[in-house]
Amino acid sequence: MEEVRPTRSELLERRSQIQLAEQGMDLLKQKRDALLIEFMSVMDETLRLSTTLQRAVSDAQYSLAVAKSVDGNVSVRSVAMATKGDVVVDMTGTKIMGVSVPVVTKGESPVRSSFTRGYSITGVSSRIDETADRFERILDVIIAYADIETRLKRLGEEIQKTNRRVNALEQITVPALREQVAYIRMTLDERAREDLFRLKKVKKKIESRKSVPGAA
Repeated sequence: MEEVRPTRSELLERRSQIQLAEQGMDLLKQKRDALLIEFMSVMDETLRLSTTLQRAVSDAQYSLAVAKSVDGNVSVRSVAMATKGDVVVDMTGTKIMGVSVPVVTKGESPVRSSFTRGYSITGVSSRIDETADRFERILDVIIAYADIETRLKRLGEEIQKTNRRVNALEQITVPALREQVAYIRMTLDERAREDLFRLKKVKKKIESRKSVPGAA
């Protein structure tokens, strides 16, 4: 146990520390509970987007397989080279319950029209055009999924951090302070008993002297 001076001022200081620690623990528990509610909401959205992404990938792969089998690999590769472009993503930030969370948003939609993909619409089959559309929609979902997954990870990290602080206060700090308070009280009570015992002895001696005739 930490060395403690068994004085009344130290006792009051330790009691004050316990009160502050318990107040901080209550606030951290409230923060943790609020973060858990937000975490579960984000988790639901993450699962929804994950399902959407899986479906989008499956649809795109099916369209690609059909286009390759009907139009041929050469035509598909040629169109793929013509449709290359940049995907613009913006990174900002927000706060959830005081926690800084990065926000990922698309600068512009990766889903383009048949006239802006870079190939001649008259020279491309509807199958290839549909394949391009579906792969661009995958990018659209990936950006949304990246945002929600990043938020979920950040909230999860903060919940773990807050929970560790709650556990440290609840299982280490507060019990240690209570132990110190108990030690100080025990020592002060023992001193008080010793003082009382000495006073009784002094009083008894004084009374004994008074009872002896001629004693000063």
